[in-house]
This record gives sequence, C-alpha cells and structure tokens, in this order.
Amino acid sequence: MTLSRRDFVNLTATGSVVFGFGGTAPRFLAHAAKKAKSQENVLVVVQLSGGNDGLNTVIPFDNDDYRKARPSLAINRKEVHKINDELAFHPVLKGFSELYQQGQLAVVQGVGYPNPNRSHFESMDFWHTCVRKSEKRDSGWLGRTVDQLEKDRAIDIAALHLGEEKQPLALLSRTYRVPSVRSLEQFRLNLSRQESLGEIRKLIESRRKQTNPLLEFVQASAGTAIDVSKEFEQKGKSYHPKASYPATALGEKLKTVAQLIQSGLQTRIYYVELAGFDTHSQQAGAHNSLLRQLGDAVFAFQSDISGQGHGDRVLTVCFSEFGRRVEENASKGTDHGTAAPMFLVGDRVKAGLIGKHPSLKDLDEGDLKFHTDFRRVYAAILENWFQCNSKEILGSRFRPLSVLDV
Repeated sequence: MTLSRRDFVNLTATGSVVFGFGGTAPRFLAHAAKKAKSQENVLVVVQLSGGNDGLNTVIPFDNDDYRKARPSLAINRKEVHKINDELAFHPVLKGFSELYQQGQLAVVQGVGYPNPNRSHFESMDFWHTCVRKSEKRDSGWLGRTVDQLEKDRAIDIAALHLGEEKQPLALLSRTYRVPSVRSLEQFRLNLSRQESLGEIRKLIESRRKQTNPLLEFVQASAGTAIDVSKEFEQKGKSYHPKASYPATALGEKLKTVAQLIQSGLQTRIYYVELAGFDTHSQQAGAHNSLLRQLGDAVFAFQSDISGQGHGDRVLTVCFSEFGRRVEENASKGTDHGTAAPMFLVGDRVKAGLIGKHPSLKDLDEGDLKFHTDFRRVYAAILENWFQCNSKEILGSRFRPLSVLDV
C-alpha cells in the first residue's frame, strides 16, 4: 500500500487538527488511562442559547396576571409539576421535577444584571466575561478560573468545550488553550486499518528530518494519537452508564461528559450548549421540545454521575443570556426580556427555591425586575466549589450566593 502525504494528514487528523488543540498533542487522553480517579470538584455548564423563557419554565401557574399576559402561551395549571402552591415546572420538565424532589436541584430565581442589554451577543458576552462592552474583553470568567487552577500545578486539560458550536468566550484564557471537541469519535482512529496505521508510523520515521511546519505538527501528534486511540477504545468499554440517556444532542454531550469523568480525566470544567431558545413566534412547540431535552438529559446525567460515585463532586449549572418579556407577542411568541431562573444540579446544592419569583405587577417597561446578580452565583462557584479568588476573576467583589452545601 502506498500512503500519500494527504492520506497521512487525513488519517491522523483525529489526533490533531480537528481537536482544536493548536500545536499540542492530545496528552490528556494518554494520561487519563494512567491516572487514578480524581476526587476534585468538577463544574458542568449547560448554556441555553437564545434567551430561555423563564416564565414558562418555572411557572406562576395560578397567577391571574400571568394568564392575562399570555392568552395562548399560558400553561394549563392541571398539567404542571407543582413546586408549591404558587410555582411549578413546565409539564415536560419531569426530569427537573424529580431532581427537585430528590433534593438535587436548586432554582435561583430572578437572575440578571443591572442595566440589562437585550442583544443576544452583548448580553451573552457579559455573562461570559463579566466585563461591559466598553471595557477590554481579553478573557472569559472560566478562562480566568483555568488560569488560577493551573497556576500552582499542571492539570492535563483544565477545561473542555464539547460540541460543534463556536467555543464560548467564557472559556477564553489569558494563558492556556482550551480545546473544543465535537465528539468522542474525534478521539479515535480507525483501528481496523492496521496496514494504514503501519504506513503512518513508517512515514513518520521517513519524514523526521523535514522542516515543513504542518508535517512536523502532524508527526508530533500522530504517534500519540495512534497509541491513545487504542487506550481510549479499551477505556470506553469499561464505561457502563447508570442511567438511560435520551437520544438527543444534549443527551449525547452529557453522556460523553459522564464518560470522561468516569475515565479518570482530570478536567475540572466541561461546557456544552443547547441552542434554539429565541422563540419570537409559535413558541409553544419549540419551547416544549427544548425543555424536554434539557430536563431529560440533565436528569439522566445526574443519575449516571451519582451512580458512578461522583455525585458529591460534580455540579451542573444551566443558564441563559436573558429571559423573555412577560406579554406574548402577536406571533404567539415572546420577545427578549431580562430576568430568568438559573438552575444548579448536584448532590451538594442547597436544593429548593432560592429567592422570590419576580413580581408580575412591578415590571420594568414590561420586563421582570431582577434581584440576584448572576455574578453572585459565579462567586459561590468560584469560592465554595473551586476555592478560587472570585474578586480576581470577576473584577469586583460579589457576595457569594448561599446555594452550595460545602
């Protein structure tokens, strides 16, 4: 068999370019098989892109003002999963309701920030960086967390973005390159093509002295990719989910995160996204589908993680850049709003409702008024979960919200 340089690059791509690692080989996979299970805390971030309608997620189901504002979108009070006599989860959020009953879900109400911006990009960038548009945005809040976590010692890969979307600004570090990976399949070479793998090794040796930068890059990572793909194939066989995941994109992403945690990977931060929440028209069907994906996937993930013995060290956080306006629009949808709930899931959250549901009578030009700055939630994660200096990361001192039992 004759293997061209192009074939070589294509066959070894899974060990290099498609990872988005830049000029480094995927050493974290090689280390994962050799390290004992980490006991350090892990954060999983689920970004709900587009602006989730919090009012139809945590529903004031018996509120007359809610029903008047939403003649077609108000949820049937007989179908909801009640939290108490005033609030309930959307009918498709059975997973959240069960997590709540099990003491594994905290609902932080009325989350936002001062002088809200209703632009998707600007609002999301502020959530990602904690820096206003007029200031320099050279890193994200999780990227700065990585800088602190890696300051005293080297973690294999401190953070990992999983998905086909553009890497979130939140993960931009001043010092380290955070990888983006589409799926676990990107980690694997086709091991059935043993002849091809042999040719790759021969070609690596024959081109050692060449100075082509691209070829040098591939050479540096190809050998590792071949060896690691074998190790990871074996490691993957030992993972047996403790829960049934839904056959959805978010379900697959969170299943992958659980597998990587179970494999012994030292990664402290995982980031995934569920998009489609910009429901300006015909909201009901689309929002139902998205919330079902969210609730079912997060419930399966938490059940799996707890079953694998990691429940007390994995925290999942779900957020969106803003909520929706109180009144539905003429297209049976909702427009960009402000305050919305955040959700924290894990064995060590202070389960229950945190803060009051925003008033439907005292509005700000048709929008809910926030009462909890999202940076207080971040501060709790940074100080109580990661033992980081939150002021250094957030740029100012924010009193950590009492949301974690640590």
